[in-house]
Amino acid sequence: MRTEARLFTGVAAFFAVTAAGYGWFSHEPAGTAALTIAFLMASLVAFFLRVQYRKKGLRAQDRADAEVLDAAGPLDFFPPHSPWPVTTALGAVVLALGIVYGLWLALIGFGLLALAVFGLVFQYAGRDAQRSSASGEGSGRESSGSASSTSTRSP
Repeated sequence: MRTEARLFTGVAAFFAVTAAGYGWFSHEPAGTAALTIAFLMASLVAFFLRVQYRKKGLRAQDRADAEVLDAAGPLDFFPPHSPWPVTTALGAVVLALGIVYGLWLALIGFGLLALAVFGLVFQYAGRDAQRSSASGEGSGRESSGSASSTSTRSP
């Protein structure tokens, strides 16, 4: 992720310089605001990638001496099914319709959208803690001689 972080840092620096120059010479607020927002979005992505790099370290793609086999294996956890993306889309549609038809519908859409985003973000928040406690329980069961597990939790 180090390469991607550097790339987005460069993009953010470009938009910062461009926004400053555009604002200085044109005195036009809409373009300056758009370039500033582009700078902030690129900075956010660069910050996220830099934090991930510090948290997880070098990947095989970041090392010059890496082999193809080093990147093999499972990538990460991908949820099998989730109702929250559809709910998020529905909340966005209701919010957009509320902007057109009335404040009451916009408030309902905003509430639905907030609920959906909250559900999407925290759907698997405790997954690592459950997996570590389940693996601790599983090792205890295996040592006691129990061969089967009735747990329905996914890894």
